[in-house]
Amino acid sequence: MKYSLYPETEIRSIPGNAEKVHFVRPIREKKVKELLKKRKIKEVSLSKSTLKRMKPKAMKLLEKKKVEIKKDSKRGRAIKTDFDSILKIIELKKDYLSTRKIEKETGVPKSTIHYLLKYADRDKIKKKKQTIYLE
Repeated sequence: MKYSLYPETEIRSIPGNAEKVHFVRPIREKKVKELLKKRKIKEVSLSKSTLKRMKPKAMKLLEKKKVEIKKDSKRGRAIKTDFDSILKIIELKKDYLSTRKIEKETGVPKSTIHYLLKYADRDKIKKKKQTIYLE
């Protein structure tokens, strides 16, 4: 899993075993230094625009620590329905239950269930205030 990092995100909110981080906005050198000191980060992904706006000192620090830097763009909002509920919805649909019956069983609105089953790009979910990228 990949954890998102905003400039205002506290480093302690990222789990200690996290190896991959996605910079949503440009991160200052001080924050990058703190991240690398407290976590064993192996890969950092960021969008093209974030890469362009990153400070050279922060980028050099990442390169010095031999952290792999990848350009990666995941558009759209993160799904707020928790991952366990999404899995349950998918399993219930495989059992040929109707959307309304799934709604009664899970408590998730039928429009959300329809979206999750038909259109959702399920590679990022929201867990409390943290966005997690699934791979």
